[in-house]
Amino acid sequence: MKPKKTILCVDDNEQALSIRKILLETRGYRVVACNNGEAALAAFRRGGVDLVLTDLIMPGVDGSKLIAEIKTLSPLTPAVLLSGQVKIYERDTKADVFLPKGMYEPVDLLEKIRLLLVRKRGPKRLIELREPMAARATVA
Repeated sequence: MKPKKTILCVDDNEQALSIRKILLETRGYRVVACNNGEAALAAFRRGGVDLVLTDLIMPGVDGSKLIAEIKTLSPLTPAVLLSGQVKIYERDTKADVFLPKGMYEPVDLLEKIRLLLVRKRGPKRLIELREPMAARATVA
């Protein structure tokens, strides 16, 4: 059985956070839920996060700043930015995907998450396969 992927889910709206947490857990993901950017950064630094799903507009560290900080720590960690206030996100962001709240179906969110996690896993697998071949080449 393959290990569950861990998603860091961040939203200052407790109801939206709870709904997303249940949606993701029922699909087999492990969810670390945080209601602000500072707590999310602390949770990310503890390690084990495979993907970040965050609201854009939050007090303190907003979603865009959170993703920028996470990408500084771990550039390959996929990030999804959500917003109910902004329909088209035009500022520079390091998010891999932007979704306006209410403009997508839950199945769309789940598919984007699945694709981002597959993309994240892909290169690691190739690197793992190449390393043993390189080791064999030097032994021969």
